[in-house]
Amino acid sequence: MRPQYLLVDGHSIIFAWPELRRLHDRRTALARDSLTRQLRDYQDWSGVRVVVVFDGRGSAVSQEALPGEIQIFYSRSGQTADSIIERLASKYAERFQLVVATGDYLEQETASACGAETVSPDGLREMLEEARPRR
Repeated sequence: MRPQYLLVDGHSIIFAWPELRRLHDRRTALARDSLTRQLRDYQDWSGVRVVVVFDGRGSAVSQEALPGEIQIFYSRSGQTADSIIERLASKYAERFQLVVATGDYLEQETASACGAETVSPDGLREMLEEARPRR
């Protein structure tokens, strides 16, 4: 069985989920932190490796990842998260079981054409809820 990866368009999900949009309206970092916390929990519960990509402002693509944590990428100034996601999908979809979470239909089509599965923001929410341990 191929390893599983979930590739998330961070801002697409933030703007699609009302509770994250409200946090974003207050402070962008609050929304990013809330989403990454939920994705980290999902990775812990499901065993699916998570990569989240946000639009950035720096002069180069940056990455944050501690061992066992989700991977977080920020695009460089003038580059969209979409372009990074599409590049990752085209590079890795044939070697790994890859699911791309985004509300951007063009990005979904591109990821699908590369061989990745796609899921909408609502579908991602369902995936996270289904993975949550029952008490």
